[in-house]
Amino acid sequence: MPEPRFLILRMGALGDIVHTLPAVHALRESFPGGQIDWLLDEKWTPIVEGNPDVNRIVAVNRGSASNVMGAIGELRRARYSVAVDFQSLYRSAIFGWLSGARERAGFDSTYSREPGAAFFYTKRISPQRAHKIEHNLELAESIGAKATPVCFPLRVSCEAAAEVRKILDEDGVREYFVMSPGGGWGSKCWPAERYGRLHEAMAQKYGWAGVVSFSPGEMALAETVRRAAGNSEPVVRQFNLRQLLPLLRGAKLFVGADTGPLHLASALGTPVVGLYGPTDPLRNGPYSRDDVVIRKAAADETTYKRGKSPARSMLAITVEDVMEAVERRLSPCR
Repeated sequence: MPEPRFLILRMGALGDIVHTLPAVHALRESFPGGQIDWLLDEKWTPIVEGNPDVNRIVAVNRGSASNVMGAIGELRRARYSVAVDFQSLYRSAIFGWLSGARERAGFDSTYSREPGAAFFYTKRISPQRAHKIEHNLELAESIGAKATPVCFPLRVSCEAAAEVRKILDEDGVREYFVMSPGGGWGSKCWPAERYGRLHEAMAQKYGWAGVVSFSPGEMALAETVRRAAGNSEPVVRQFNLRQLLPLLRGAKLFVGADTGPLHLASALGTPVVGLYGPTDPLRNGPYSRDDVVIRKAAADETTYKRGKSPARSMLAITVEDVMEAVERRLSPCR
């Protein structure tokens, strides 16, 4: 029989792409001679570049009609045997359908954020395990992947690492931790002022500099952290996605909410303290058992609705709570 040709559909976002890497690795381990291509929004390509499990990235700019049509033409010419939609949104499901793949696998309507996306699949599953990474592995297993150890094949470029080191040297930074005050949804965020106070406490206790990681459009948030940190002066620099990889890998610790940088830091092996409120860490937490999560939400406060302001459960987390969690995460006895 000819080797299978897989189209991976997970176009964004950062944390979700990280959560898909182990499932793609399982497909590669199970079908070493198969073709595995990944359809990706072009801004996220640095996360998949250099991945030994992926033969080809098909990058798409959805703001350009000609680019989208060109990408669809590429997909159709590839004659995929299976399109695997780990995103389960209309846009990803429609790309899978337009690819002409004979089989299209995805999550069923009870699981998907856009239930109608399941209409475009020929195979649907309802995942039974706890974590999002395991849900993706279940989907890969439904099309023939064997169970394999969880693996995150992330490539950190030497050029980006040198750029980050140069930036940190300019600020006199050697040992550092990273804080990420953003989060996409306001309801998942911890107040920026508390990150500033956390920086003061961390600088005093450990002597490390704090680097504030933020996305385009979040400069005001980062400046709020800086002002609240007083004389401890965290580093506020915007790093691009390629630079974020070595920045996180070289950190002593990462502190942040349920965001892409948290999941990327955990996948890179950096110690993580996660601040959780509305989302369930059993499903969306850092995957390493060594990482520490703080959550003060009641069972009925779990929600995936995207609120604009910090949830009450996030406001319940104090700076003292985070410092205690940091000590636990860094303890050699763990």
